[in-house]
Amino acid sequence: MATTTPGPEKLSETRPAPKPWWRERSLLLGMIIWLACVAAIYPISHGVLPFNRPNISALSFQQQIVFQVFQPIVFFIFLGVIYWLTRRRAIPDMASRAPDRSVAVRETLLMWAYAAVVLGAGQIIGSKFFGQGIGLHLNGSLFGVTHMQTPREVWFWAAYNFLLYAAVPYLVFRARGYSWEALNLKSANPRNDALVILVVLAMESALEFGLSGVTRLSGHQVILGATLSFGVHLLGTGLPIMVFIYSILMPRYAKLAGSATTTVLLGAVSYAALHVTEYWTVYDSPSHGALSIIFVLLTFFWPGLIKSYLTVRTGNAWVHLWGYHAIAPHVTSDTGNIVKFFNIK
Repeated sequence: MATTTPGPEKLSETRPAPKPWWRERSLLLGMIIWLACVAAIYPISHGVLPFNRPNISALSFQQQIVFQVFQPIVFFIFLGVIYWLTRRRAIPDMASRAPDRSVAVRETLLMWAYAAVVLGAGQIIGSKFFGQGIGLHLNGSLFGVTHMQTPREVWFWAAYNFLLYAAVPYLVFRARGYSWEALNLKSANPRNDALVILVVLAMESALEFGLSGVTRLSGHQVILGATLSFGVHLLGTGLPIMVFIYSILMPRYAKLAGSATTTVLLGAVSYAALHVTEYWTVYDSPSHGALSIIFVLLTFFWPGLIKSYLTVRTGNAWVHLWGYHAIAPHVTSDTGNIVKFFNIK
């Protein structure tokens, strides 16, 4: 008996419609994990946190927990603005930029195995030569300086992260034949990308200055410190994060997940995962280790969500770098730290 192949109309009728984002299982799972993390803080800590975070040391335990509970509100506002700015543009099919599923799985697993080695080596090398491990943020970022660093240490940190998280992965994947577009490094809509960058950058800068105020620096300190802060953090955290997660991993997540919502969530968790060795984390006991992982997740998941959403909506990893990383917060908030480390008068 002969069989016929259904035409395009028949295929479109039988293909299941994608679920609305609010009905995605990954979203429900993410909410459950977030609630579990917040709920676990007091039973594990008994009201005492082991972290040395000078910028928030004046806050009580209860105030810090309240902050963790309500901080998502700000990020939801950002998500709404980004959606509104990109609502009329064609959303790139990021999954089509990834290789076949089996290759995508293998490349993703190898990337994370590589990241584990680089993170571990950074802790060993940094502790041996500088008294503190190498993480994806320079000491002092976000929570205040706990270890004064020399310019040599700062540049070594930047060079280590740039070489191993950005340069090596980029060169390897380019050598494997992936184009700039396949690595999310080519804009499909430069005009809209520029608009998104400017609006998000303005919002984040206003938020940074509103929370911390303007640092009291001289004109010379501002000019030289901001320039150095931009360059150091671009090499040490901006480009490494962009290449490792948003250029290489995100298209593979899109291929494997088959869902924009799940892709965004995976990108957010990946951003947090690369920060498990932050300078303020403590792993000297099981309880301190659990609290460190919980607070890393709660702290970095939401910024990672914004970076991931920007990348999914634009298909351009550069957008998050310029709009929500390289300048704000690493120039707007971290210039004062660089002025201290380089002893700029």
